[in-house]
Amino acid sequence: MRIILFRMKYKIYTDGACSGNPGPGGWAALILQNNNEVKYMLSGNENNTTNNKMELIAPIKAIQKINVKSEIYIFTDSTYVKDGITVWIKKWEKNGWKTSSKKPVKNIELWKKLKNLSSKHSIKWIWVKAHAQNKYNNIVDELAQGAIKR
Repeated sequence: MRIILFRMKYKIYTDGACSGNPGPGGWAALILQNNNEVKYMLSGNENNTTNNKMELIAPIKAIQKINVKSEIYIFTDSTYVKDGITVWIKKWEKNGWKTSSKKPVKNIELWKKLKNLSSKHSIKWIWVKAHAQNKYNNIVDELAQGAIKR
């Protein structure tokens, strides 16, 4: 039996938003370390993008902030991101980055980047309901919406 020890444990909350789709977009991530101590609050924007791209960029930017192999729980309200990285990506790779309808996977470079970054950690992806009573999900939603306006 092989035991892997991780130096740190993180919880990451992510969100992406778009005003129009495509249109100006924003993304945000909140990184909590150990006992829910806020380590980083990140956000950014793009002028002409899609909601799905912003949802993907948020966890990419967050994972990039963690330099040591870690145990990470990523909370997202995007089934696109959660299902994409945990289920669909295996099929896409097997099918030469084509969907089940034989069309090219959208946002392929972002998916590849997210997969590569994820492979450096132990990550559990957790879906949370948007606009519910989740304090941290509501914070990243506000940050992503605010980033659109910058």
